[in-house]
Amino acid sequence: MRGIPTIMKYVIATFMVLISIIPFYVLIYLSMNTPSSNVFGGLFLIPDFSLGNFPEAWKVSKLGRAMINSSIITAGAILLVVLVSSSAGYSIARFRHKGNVAIFNILLICLMIPAIIITVPLYTLMKDINGINTHWAMILLTAANSLPLSVFLYSSFIRALPKEVEESAVIDGCTYFTAFWRVTFHFIRPVTSAVVILVGLGIWNNYGQAVFFLQAQDMKTVPLAVSMFFQTYGAKWNLMAAAALIGLAPAVIAFLLFQRYFIKGITAGALKG
Repeated sequence: MRGIPTIMKYVIATFMVLISIIPFYVLIYLSMNTPSSNVFGGLFLIPDFSLGNFPEAWKVSKLGRAMINSSIITAGAILLVVLVSSSAGYSIARFRHKGNVAIFNILLICLMIPAIIITVPLYTLMKDINGINTHWAMILLTAANSLPLSVFLYSSFIRALPKEVEESAVIDGCTYFTAFWRVTFHFIRPVTSAVVILVGLGIWNNYGQAVFFLQAQDMKTVPLAVSMFFQTYGAKWNLMAAAALIGLAPAVIAFLLFQRYFIKGITAGALKG
């Protein structure tokens, strides 16, 4: 009787995993079917293992240029977010005064504001600074969107670190600024990995703002390119699924490679603070 609760936990966990996997399997199934086959013709949903859909979807949807645009925007925003949010999180965690507390509270309030509410004023601002259809403006915009959560994670993680980590470096002649980058930053790699993955996935999959601010054909990111492909080839399920899988692949691979650091960073950053 004592083993029943444990068995139930495994059953529930297995059921949840299967529910989560089904959409991905259907996507893979559709992407590997030939155009002549029925969408769900097989009883056991076994695909035809036709790989010709992928090069055709890549060529027709122009995902190559979209991948470059998404990579530039994502990499630039991640670099900016890590530099700014780690410094801000360190200042908030180590130097507690009214100014830092007020800034931290404002950032927490910003987490509660839906992005769609500020789309109109953002569009006006982007137009005034000639930021429409530019990489640098999207990098600044997406980085600014990611700062509140990133600062929260960094400050929570750094509070859990002993102050002696950087105080010994200060005694040896370093300033707090150099002590942070030379000593403390080494110990916050788990939360940095979590921030990189969270920010990277969010920016890579950003559609709601990119559709307004990246209107030129040669500036489309992966979500925009896949969306336009869906609108053009809506009846060709195999090509649609192949294009979606190609656009999804970099994000999935990045998460699988860094999931250990991601889980560790999220746990420490969210709970230890």
